[in-house]
Amino acid sequence: MNLSATDLCLTVDGVDHLTNVTAAFQPGRLHTVIGRTMAGKTTLLRVLAGLQKVDSGSLTRAGADFLGTPVWQRDIAMVYQQFINYPHLSVFHNVAFPLKRAGLSREEIQRRVRQSLASVGLTDFEKRKPSQLSGGQQQRVAMARALARGTGILLLDEPLANLDYKLREQLRDEFKTLFSDRGETIVIYTTTEPAEAMMLGDVVLVMHEGRILQTGTPQEVYERPATTTVASIINDPPMNIFTGRLESGQVTVAGFQATHVSAHLADLPDGTYQFGLRATDVSLAVAGVEGVVAFVEISGSETFVHVAVGQSPFVVQIEGIHDVALGDLVRLRLRPDRLFAFDEEGTLVRTPSYDLASVEGR
Repeated sequence: MNLSATDLCLTVDGVDHLTNVTAAFQPGRLHTVIGRTMAGKTTLLRVLAGLQKVDSGSLTRAGADFLGTPVWQRDIAMVYQQFINYPHLSVFHNVAFPLKRAGLSREEIQRRVRQSLASVGLTDFEKRKPSQLSGGQQQRVAMARALARGTGILLLDEPLANLDYKLREQLRDEFKTLFSDRGETIVIYTTTEPAEAMMLGDVVLVMHEGRILQTGTPQEVYERPATTTVASIINDPPMNIFTGRLESGQVTVAGFQATHVSAHLADLPDGTYQFGLRATDVSLAVAGVEGVVAFVEISGSETFVHVAVGQSPFVVQIEGIHDVALGDLVRLRLRPDRLFAFDEEGTLVRTPSYDLASVEGR
């Protein structure tokens, strides 16, 4: 049964939390809602769960009104960023707690609990208390409790946000397998991480300042970001966006003079555009436009070099660790065949040909 939201609006103390949010959530699919902090992701989940009222709009499931359905009748389980377990109960009884309250038989409770614990890799941890578990294991207990309920809608509010990087990667892989076999359950998963949204989601919803800016498959959103804002949100680091001119078959952008126009831009009329370029499509070079290193981040096997070219900031993503220091003069080379073109209002008008295999984690 589909869950459909239409023009949901919510204002709290004069601040818009949701603005005309319209979305359709389908059974058997994992929907990832990606957005920055304060985008409205948690608010949306709370509305779906019945924990937050809206000012206007409609929410229906299988065509019937869902906003008027009491919380306890909504057939929903929710896993929060701050996972909650009962410290005095064993892992088994933490998972069994909502099943006991629902009045299930002892045999059915045991079957569901053990099945759920097996699905999250905690079969041998039934008798332990939460204090005897790692942070990742405690999050899995919360997940198992939600899965054991067997609800028609599963809401996950940034469940990996408080875990360290390596553990997030591990659980992300496990979640992808776990969620691939949820039958007719509607799964909605919020995140601030582009790689997580792309890797887990069958459908990606990009949210910003209470609005859903774009909905599509990971490939559609990655290859055709509808606006410069979407392009920034679904790339990590954010896509480099800069103003440039297209004239007489040449592009001039941020100090890069007379860059030859690639085929995908050739039929655009002359004028001013906003151009986008992913950090992987800018490189340090012997020849190129000169800039000053403003910041350097080393992340394991990659180096992120932030370079100021006049008034235009660039981020360059390079494999490996590189000896680049703050204040160094460097030269940049960009790939014109990878330029995205947006109009002056930030709406996509041209996109390069991208291979989805280049998306991290897919």
